Amino acid sequence: MDYKELARQIYEITGPADNITQAYHCMTRLRLQVVDEHFTKADLGRLRGVMGINKAGDEWQIVLGPGKAAQVTQEFLALLEAERKNGPAATVSDLAARASVGDGQALHEAIRQKNATPAKNALKKIAQIFVPIIPAFIACGLITGLLNVFLKAAPELAAWPAVQVLAVAGNAAFWGLNIFVGINAARVFGGAPMLGGVMAAILSHPALANITLFHEPLVPGRGGIIAVILVVLFSSWLEKKLHRLIPDTFDLFLTPFLVVVISTAVALCICQPVGGFLSEGIGYAATESIGRGGALTGFILGGTFLPMVMLGIHQGLTPIHAELLSRYGVTILLPVLAMAGGGQVGAAAAVYLKTKNKALRRTIASALPIGLMGVGEPLIYGVTLPLGKPFIGACIGGACGGAVQAAYMVGASALGISGLPLAASTDHIAVYLCGLCVAYLTGFIATWFIGFDDPKEDALL
Repeated sequence: MDYKELARQIYEITGPADNITQAYHCMTRLRLQVVDEHFTKADLGRLRGVMGINKAGDEWQIVLGPGKAAQVTQEFLALLEAERKNGPAATVSDLAARASVGDGQALHEAIRQKNATPAKNALKKIAQIFVPIIPAFIACGLITGLLNVFLKAAPELAAWPAVQVLAVAGNAAFWGLNIFVGINAARVFGGAPMLGGVMAAILSHPALANITLFHEPLVPGRGGIIAVILVVLFSSWLEKKLHRLIPDTFDLFLTPFLVVVISTAVALCICQPVGGFLSEGIGYAATESIGRGGALTGFILGGTFLPMVMLGIHQGLTPIHAELLSRYGVTILLPVLAMAGGGQVGAAAAVYLKTKNKALRRTIASALPIGLMGVGEPLIYGVTLPLGKPFIGACIGGACGGAVQAAYMVGASALGISGLPLAASTDHIAVYLCGLCVAYLTGFIATWFIGFDDPKEDALL
């Protein structure tokens, strides 16, 4: 099935256009919010190409896989836009009558406000800032990791111009990280993206090292991405205020001028010191907690990551990974947390060997290969979570694998990948693969002995 056809089938189930209030994607999922939930998980789950369905509050999350999620979402949005241009197929009142709840739009808004807690909104904004940057992290992290492998085997290659160019390419995402974050943060916060990039560039400018302010030398890049997010949050708020206050005649040049001047003062006097304190605290907490706690800390983090994914709070870890990458060149959290996916693989393999349900075996057979590649949603929502006990087995596997990674302080120079592909970007490939095998094996053994209630053939429909 091509992307357009799958998008059309999803649209036919969830539409019409008036029923879709929001549609966007993350790395692996098409995410929808609707007025009238006149469909079920089973309706969407039957579609060929859909790997799983999750419902978080009023948001429907359709698991499609990396790359595919972006392509299907693009086709879905094209269908949405086409219907809205050509006239709606149903009015809001039609939807409300179908739902038998009065004003369907008002009901949806009430549900949305109830579920949209400040914490959930903050996590959603964090995801919207960092998800577009993840492909850059993946590419540059893999380049850096592979170069490290080759240079360990043949250090004389470091003098080759081609190797030096690749080293620059591998560092590019981290060198420009603050600017990328500034642009995306301004877009998310409702400001002009390039003004967000300017504020990030000001905070990172090397000339700051020549300036002393209040008897303290300024430090380029102090506070990292946290300082950038803080100042762009302020500059975007200020920009929207000024657009309302300044007459149209002067708005084009006066608003950006005032935004940059005022925000620069706020950035250097407030955001950099606060961001620096928070950034240093995050770096210290992450490295010290694993360094001192060792295997025990890794066991706890690896074992609790899957529940964090289920609650959606794992999105809040992305800026922590990015900050660690920016400060140290590697993140020691990612290899630990990646072991949760290894536990999933082991647990699913145990279910595959024990179940008599042919449909479940087919689901596992199709989801295991991409599970090995670090995409765990199909196994979570299609196998371990619905069965219950295997989910616990997967957590046990993740905990044991995480203990290995933490004990040896394995670091990764990439972000956004896990499973086998992450190995190339780690600084201890053999240890990482050993920990991953431990996660596979313990997830398998735990699930095998814990067991599960084998569903009947029609129970998964």
